Amino acid sequence: VNGSEKTIAVVGAGAGGVELTLSMQHRLQSENRNVRFVLLAKGNVVCPSHNDHAQKLFHKILLSRNIHVEFDFEVEKVQGNQLISTKGKSISADESIWCTNASAQKWIKDSGFDVDDSGFLSVKDSLESTNTSNVFACGDIAAVVNHPRPKAGVFAVRHGPPLAENLSRALLDEKPLLDYKPQSAFLGIIGTGTNNCIASKGEMAIEGEWLWELKDWIDRKWMAGYSSHLPEMPEPKLGTRHMLAAAAAGPDAIAEISKSFMRCGGCGSKVGATILSRVLKQLDVPERGEVVLGLDSPDDCALIAFPKSEEKLSVHTIDYFRSFIDDPFVFGRICVNHALSDCHAMCAEPVSVLALCVVPFASESKVESTLLQMMSGACLALQEANCALVGGHTSEGAELAMGFAVNGTVDAKAVLRKSGAATGDVIILTKAIGTGTLFAAHMKTKANSAWIDTAVDSMLLSNQSAGTILRDIGGATSCTDVTGFGLLGHLIEMMKSSKKCGILDLEKVPFFEGAVQCAKAKIFSSLQPQNIRMKREVINHETVKNKAEYQLLFDPQTSGGLLATVPESRATETINALLAEGYSSSVIIGRVSDYQTEDGCIEIL
Repeated sequence: VNGSEKTIAVVGAGAGGVELTLSMQHRLQSENRNVRFVLLAKGNVVCPSHNDHAQKLFHKILLSRNIHVEFDFEVEKVQGNQLISTKGKSISADESIWCTNASAQKWIKDSGFDVDDSGFLSVKDSLESTNTSNVFACGDIAAVVNHPRPKAGVFAVRHGPPLAENLSRALLDEKPLLDYKPQSAFLGIIGTGTNNCIASKGEMAIEGEWLWELKDWIDRKWMAGYSSHLPEMPEPKLGTRHMLAAAAAGPDAIAEISKSFMRCGGCGSKVGATILSRVLKQLDVPERGEVVLGLDSPDDCALIAFPKSEEKLSVHTIDYFRSFIDDPFVFGRICVNHALSDCHAMCAEPVSVLALCVVPFASESKVESTLLQMMSGACLALQEANCALVGGHTSEGAELAMGFAVNGTVDAKAVLRKSGAATGDVIILTKAIGTGTLFAAHMKTKANSAWIDTAVDSMLLSNQSAGTILRDIGGATSCTDVTGFGLLGHLIEMMKSSKKCGILDLEKVPFFEGAVQCAKAKIFSSLQPQNIRMKREVINHETVKNKAEYQLLFDPQTSGGLLATVPESRATETINALLAEGYSSSVIIGRVSDYQTEDGCIEIL
């Protein structure tokens, strides 16, 4: 719209069209744009749903701002830059903006529902269809027969409470349904683009700058109610299946599960390291001679020797968890990345997987659709890793869940293990941490959508290239992936198996945006209490225990990054290679020391 004068036509002279026209004109003229505005009205007034006084005030403002209003101009078609009315008149415009009334979709009438003269679904005072029981409608699609109102958000937003109540009554077969009568008048505060507004209600209309401040406050409060100031959601009651399982185990189980009504998904749904260790110590684990690395020295994957081969080892690992995200396709991709990450941490090549899928109870078509989406996402990630899907098992269940049994191979002389860290090595982390707390906050509607998007993007990033870089460029002495036990839990595993001490610089640890904020609000994964028991290995726990960043070191990660020890002389080149490959959070977070006491194997700086 620079240079010669351009014409912008706004189709629709209701309150929305008028406010939009005035606002655009003010903004563009403040930028010295050479623009002319034309407002096209279907009838013979502007703001037809408002009173005569408000209409006259707006017409006066439009004239004073040199905005031409073309009345009785109902646009029938557009040809090039020509807007043509039902009466054959035409107006030329360089740009056209449409802000017209709501119109009904043809399918409503075609479905057999009663409709009003405009084609909207006719409903009773209860918002139930006038001719079809148990079908409800609200908002613009609905026409309340006994209380006709304009199509406006001020009416639609109040449909929520009676709709929720009547849906509940209908499902529980509780009669009668609740009748709802919408308000007869509403306060409309319409901006003029400048710091000025016109307020209209019933037969009243006033103008003033103070109305702009009121409108701004109302609008910001409204938007905050759906973003930064969502209402506190009550903790949901435990489901029947949780209660039955807990009750069968006795009062201690009920007390334990009651501490966290919202049980996390992803790696936050796993059993804690302390419980696993206690169980494994009590088992008589069967063994075979071909097992090179098994439960006697737990690592990311088990290693099995190939018969008559000293060069290659067979790699086996498994992972499974329930969903923590609503998109089955994205969930499938994340599940594959997470399951294959054990192989990538050892620089093993994943060859094949068996899938285990649980799909929520639903109609046959819904089950099929959900399974297809989840497996499509999984197959995409498997193709990227050059790993074959060779079979699996499916079942129906209460929640969406997925897991994989992974088989692969690795060069016996090039495998990376959790043990092997050497004194003087630096500790490198390739991804930020905080997925556990962020998704716990998401469940409580306390997480910003941008925080979740960033975490999901990280989870969709495979660790395959990172593992190769750490081995080939970094000469890594030990490596693991950061998952359910949290950064600190996995670092403790590395240091204990290497008989070393890890010196961790808390200020260097990368956290996802919003993670520290959630931790300060005491929002954690349901696995956090079990993970934090590993504090016994932190030499100076008492001096750092109140720091939110320290608490996040115990946060369980889903599809987290790699944690490795690398000779200091190769650290800079390694970090640069990781950053160039897209691991944007890669950083040195500490170093390996010989210092080790009975008080623990980790020191926090």
